[in-house]
Amino acid sequence: MTSGSTTRSAVASVGVSDRNASTVDTSTIVLGIETSCDETAAAVVMGGTDVLSSVVASQLDEHARFGGVVPEIASRAHLETLPQVVAEALERANIDVSRVDAVAATVGPGLVGALLVGVSAAKATALALDVPFVGVNHLEAHLYAALLDEPNARFPMLFVLVSGGHTLLVEMTGHDSYRVIGQTIDDAAGEAFDKVARFLGLSYPGGPAIDKAATRGKDTAIALPRAMLNDGLDVSFSGLKTAVINHVRANPHVSSDDVAASFQRAVVDVLVHKARRAASLIGANTIALGGGVAANSLLRSEMTKAGESDGIPVVLPSREMCTDNAAMIASAGWYRLRRGEVMGLDAGADPNLKLGAGQR
Repeated sequence: MTSGSTTRSAVASVGVSDRNASTVDTSTIVLGIETSCDETAAAVVMGGTDVLSSVVASQLDEHARFGGVVPEIASRAHLETLPQVVAEALERANIDVSRVDAVAATVGPGLVGALLVGVSAAKATALALDVPFVGVNHLEAHLYAALLDEPNARFPMLFVLVSGGHTLLVEMTGHDSYRVIGQTIDDAAGEAFDKVARFLGLSYPGGPAIDKAATRGKDTAIALPRAMLNDGLDVSFSGLKTAVINHVRANPHVSSDDVAASFQRAVVDVLVHKARRAASLIGANTIALGGGVAANSLLRSEMTKAGESDGIPVVLPSREMCTDNAAMIASAGWYRLRRGEVMGLDAGADPNLKLGAGQR
């Protein structure tokens, strides 16, 4: 159901209870904490894939009236909510806190104030328990979301990470080896969904609102561009967003449902086309989706169809695991712990942390 990461340059065998990698096994329990944006989450995962509990406290209602996440509000909400979320995760897992073998938390990327709340809490907990602290890259964690249900998925794997802040095509050849082979040159897919939804007067967040409206519309009603469709593996959605705005302004009585359906179809067409090309180039044995946009119904169905056509299994995370959660942080933390990659208690947060930073 989920996982996480860190930068190797910041990894240090100092601090609390350095753990021999040979002692990390299927009975090793990691407490994960996630506070990179507007979800306060904690989870308990054993052996990297067995999710004993996963608790997420959403701040959606607090940010909805602003049409987006307000960093100050997010940080304050994490401060207020995190202690009870961690307590609930431990209670649901039915374990005593003394059974925790390591604490993992998102160290980046994300909102710096929000990240610091989770990192500080995780380091304090690790110190109190005298167990290792494992820093996790939020983007790498999303790579593991689908693998929680399919831990035996075969490498090399093409990972399609689509969220509000990122759109990446990632070649993953092992649990400690991956590289970005394609990405957006402007708007992320989720960002484009939010902006189009807001322009159409739909609710926040935009992804689910567009998905719902599209079920009532005709996806061939409006001819919209598929930018860079046959140009490399990078993608662009800024022009598509602009095309939607220009069309609606020129045709003020157009059906919003038709606009939503046509827009969604254009985004999915690009993502599926690029994924198929990338999978062929790297000889992928698996295609996996992750990130908030991976919950989109059309993307899930079209990517699955493409995989079946090309003879490549497609791994889909549950919709609960598409959004930010701590199970993926704990899972990734377990794999890092197994490699002996722990961080010192002087570690901080990096709001601009890149995927693959420090990876071999």
